[in-house]
Amino acid sequence: MEKEHQIFGIRAIIEAINAGKEIDKVFIQKDAQGDLMRDLLKVLKQKNVNFSYVPVEKLNRLTPNNHQGAVASIAPIKFQNLETLVEKVLESGKTPLFLILDQLSDARNFGAIIRTAECTGVDGIIVQKQGSAPVNGDTVKTSAGAVFNVPICKVEHIKDAIFHLQGSGIKTVAATEKTDDTIYDISFAEPLAIIMGSEDRGINPSVLKIVDEKAKLPMFGTISSLNVSVACGAFLYEAVRQRR
Repeated sequence: MEKEHQIFGIRAIIEAINAGKEIDKVFIQKDAQGDLMRDLLKVLKQKNVNFSYVPVEKLNRLTPNNHQGAVASIAPIKFQNLETLVEKVLESGKTPLFLILDQLSDARNFGAIIRTAECTGVDGIIVQKQGSAPVNGDTVKTSAGAVFNVPICKVEHIKDAIFHLQGSGIKTVAATEKTDDTIYDISFAEPLAIIMGSEDRGINPSVLKIVDEKAKLPMFGTISSLNVSVACGAFLYEAVRQRR
């Protein structure tokens, strides 16, 4: 985590949140207690700020300073409003292409995906506030700066975002092995949102139930899965191919 994108200390984090800073994620020491820590947790929950419990060793690696059991990362970008972004893209007259990441947790995978998304003309990336990879120094570096060029929306729930896109005439396609259709059987030429799952669990089953279509990549080797950023690139470039 870059120092300029970092806040340490419980009171400092509370003040930053109340001041409206774009806090991406807060790391809290597992066994931390006390009234001030309870105040921080209350604010985090009220403002729906993404946080996770970690060993004190991780906090010590993040900063050598007196962190008091809490370190926050400040997002180097401003997140976009989903409804506003969708309306803007539809009004532009182009065929929309969105990318939904269902609780992708690795910052480097996130950065690699953002880089590919920028290269393939993705109009916006949608992530969930809780459980998603942070936009930190690793993300920025792996994206080769593309994170500053692709709008990113943080939403309360992925399913609500899908319903909004569907209501706006945008088809949703989930990348999953739980289908007989490959990416070559699905139309990617219409208004589209591609959904990619997390590294270990894939797409949430409750999300799979509400998507319009499902597609998989044909696999011919003994290894049954690809890295999510590689798989995402294959899906996005199929969309590019079909839209030429």
